[in-house]
Amino acid sequence: MTISTRPSALPQPHGSAPAGRSSHPWWALTVLALAQFLVVLDASIVNIALPSVGSALHLDTAALAWVVTAYVLPFGGLLLLGGRLADRFGHRRIFLVGVTGFAVASLLAGLSLNGGMLLAARALQGGFAALLAPAALALLTLLFPDGGSRGRALGVWGAVAGMGSAAGVLLGGLLTASFGWPSVFFVNVPVGLLVVVTLPRLLARDQGTTGTKIDTAGAVTATLGLASAVAALSEGGALGWAHPVVIVLCIAAAALLAAFVIVERRVGHPLLPFGFFRNRDATAGNLVMLLVGGSTVALFFALSVYLQDVLGLDALGAGLSQLPLALALVAVAGVVPAVVTRIGLRRTLTGALLLLAASVTWFALAGRTGLLTGFILPSVLIGVALGATFVTATQLAVRGVSEAESGLASGLVNTSQQIGGALGLAVLGGIAAAQTAALLGSGSAPVEATAGGFQLLFFGVAGFAAIGAIVTAAVRSK
Repeated sequence: MTISTRPSALPQPHGSAPAGRSSHPWWALTVLALAQFLVVLDASIVNIALPSVGSALHLDTAALAWVVTAYVLPFGGLLLLGGRLADRFGHRRIFLVGVTGFAVASLLAGLSLNGGMLLAARALQGGFAALLAPAALALLTLLFPDGGSRGRALGVWGAVAGMGSAAGVLLGGLLTASFGWPSVFFVNVPVGLLVVVTLPRLLARDQGTTGTKIDTAGAVTATLGLASAVAALSEGGALGWAHPVVIVLCIAAAALLAAFVIVERRVGHPLLPFGFFRNRDATAGNLVMLLVGGSTVALFFALSVYLQDVLGLDALGAGLSQLPLALALVAVAGVVPAVVTRIGLRRTLTGALLLLAASVTWFALAGRTGLLTGFILPSVLIGVALGATFVTATQLAVRGVSEAESGLASGLVNTSQQIGGALGLAVLGGIAAAQTAALLGSGSAPVEATAGGFQLLFFGVAGFAAIGAIVTAAVRSK
């Protein structure tokens, strides 16, 4: 059956299209993108609500940081397994399981009575997101074969990823100010229900790869190793790098990740076959996504605090202040595929990363010089850069990947983004905290000390983006 590139007003039941396909792919993409938007959004939407969460559940600053990390860690750590499960049992099936579990976990998070319940619910959200995200991107690659239609679809996908990060700050402020902090979690429930009801009518069931074994040992060592590494980086700044807990976490991370490499070289059906990295485009795309993930999570976490604690905005004002960035991101994502066609994928990605580095540097240097020149203009440029970066990095990371490895490639690019986010927040957040403490110790006022700490964080974000541009130029296809 020919796959239409235009949505129809009357979607047909799933039985009318071949397995894994749809006679209405753009409608199916809309539903998949909506679910992906929720997953990315949930990593940032909680940021603005953190002060309210801390007050309501009696959580200190360190515990509030774990409200973010508790979601990102299982999400990033389990994505490779999620991608492989999708390849094995069917992408549509795993996607629907992920959406359903994500919605239930979101409901539990909103109903949390204490910090422990909230952290557990956030971990569940991350785990189910790790099923949802790679299955969704793999379904996109099945819906749109290589060509112009796939480029446009990946453009939409990349825009959704970037928009979710930016819109989280905006929506978090609006929801928290209007309905209280639980609403940032409750909003996922009706949207998840809509996706679960709608998608089976738009997308045929795919059967997966019969007989493929699941690499349980690889999944366990990878997840625990990554979690230990992020925990070590998170606690190193607070406890000191010579603290016994931090030393134990570093040793555990090194041992577990070494065990993962050994397992993957010996197992018959590895979670991450290292031969995959012979695809230089996929390697470059994932390295860039690792750096961009670190930049983005750290940037939006810092902005949510900076806008309230340094610039003195309330939750609603802090959310609304991100509207120019979000609008710029959405606007540029629509034109990126045309730019790629004209000047090439790698040139577009390199330019976007350099623009991101320059605009964040502007923001860091501007300080509190004025709303227009010190915040709005650099925010618009940051939005333009992020929109172009997410679109092109995603395209690069899945270029040339076979259908049989679509779940693996999708899981890997999402893993890179989420683990990069956890590592970036741990490293750059630790640097900012140390600088803030040093300035307070030297007699600076709290607002000035906080501003000084975040200035270093913003410089770090710019540095990550610049390194990404170098990687894009250096790691080229054979």
